[in-house]
Amino acid sequence: MSRTLTPVDVHVIMNALVKEATGQQNAIQVVDTSTFISAGETVLATGVENTLNSLAIVFGRTLMAVRPYKAKLAIINALNTGVYTSRIRKQSFYSREAEASGDWNTQLYENLAMGFDNGQNPSGGNPQSTESMWLQNQPVPLEVYFGGQSVWQDSATIYENQIAPAFRDEREFARFAEGVLTERGNDIESQKESFNRALILNHIAAIIGDMGANMPGSRVNLTAGYNQTFSTSYTSQDLRTTYRESFLKYFVSTFKLTSDYLTHRSARYHYSPAKTVKGVNYTLLRHTPKDRQKAIMFNPFFVESQAWVMPQIFNPEYLKLENFEGVDFWQNENAGANIDVTPAITDPVTGQVAKGTEVKDVYVLGMIFDEDALMMDYQLEAANATPLEARKRYRNIWWTFSRNPIADFTENAVVFYMAD
Repeated sequence: MSRTLTPVDVHVIMNALVKEATGQQNAIQVVDTSTFISAGETVLATGVENTLNSLAIVFGRTLMAVRPYKAKLAIINALNTGVYTSRIRKQSFYSREAEASGDWNTQLYENLAMGFDNGQNPSGGNPQSTESMWLQNQPVPLEVYFGGQSVWQDSATIYENQIAPAFRDEREFARFAEGVLTERGNDIESQKESFNRALILNHIAAIIGDMGANMPGSRVNLTAGYNQTFSTSYTSQDLRTTYRESFLKYFVSTFKLTSDYLTHRSARYHYSPAKTVKGVNYTLLRHTPKDRQKAIMFNPFFVESQAWVMPQIFNPEYLKLENFEGVDFWQNENAGANIDVTPAITDPVTGQVAKGTEVKDVYVLGMIFDEDALMMDYQLEAANATPLEARKRYRNIWWTFSRNPIADFTENAVVFYMAD
């Protein structure tokens, strides 16, 4: 199936992601990103106003338990195409090989001889010289499309004077209204954060799962790698506890080398769609300079390691992450490094978006990726207020969002995880 270009309402998955990320959902739940990503009393005996049915009628002093929240996971690249298009095309070019020399006589071709011209000069049915200088060698492009809209709305009702009995004066009422809008803004920030989180989770699950087979070197099972390197048979839990110091050294060296390898123009660490022209196979090569690399890591593991085991390896001279963000959990606040995701992938046969295999029961340590591998297309963010409802005297404010999360598997990305 291809990504639909008609708007897809994502408020249900948005709510699910927010509940997981904010700890409202205790157990981690499978998230399907393939369709996309002092205790206080609640009731007072003195009674409440009858509009919201939750505000006490006149109280000595009112404290607003609201503070602004800023969305995390801002490491994702941001685009802004506006609302006039819901499709982006990205053009790349396949690598082309060197050609035979025509200005010398070599072991392959006799190019310089009496009577030879600027084209192929056969002798006995076999070409003795290279082809004409006018031989065409066209670029071999790859055009990838990213389309669709993911949409949702938020709203808030503002009353003119119905809840005034709950306050002592206009100033206190204004503080209440400000608190309402601030908390609604916090809801929106959580939704933005969860949208970015869904995009990251999709990429991690896709690489560990189906896409990893088509992205050489992009999925690194650190448990298997450690055991192979040192001829051991430790479990992931063993490496995170008893042998943490040794494992940490192995991880840091693996991460640093991977970061270095990404700077080389290579066929590794990304998906190269099959391309054949006149019997010649072409490969898409990529490289990611250090200043274009981004990393997102599971913060608790490294905080514990820095405090308990080897603070010296976190010296900037040894392990330096320029474009880095840590996460305290990947999907669910109560699940830490674990994920349970059914991702959207690129089907290597059809070239279209497809539903991948569910990925779970893995301990994800982090991902390093090219800044163009994950992007968020901000198509629309708008806030509109209704006129006053004359009979009931309230207004509604509506926030409208449209965006498109972009996962480009033809760009470099490497996921580091642990699985037995």
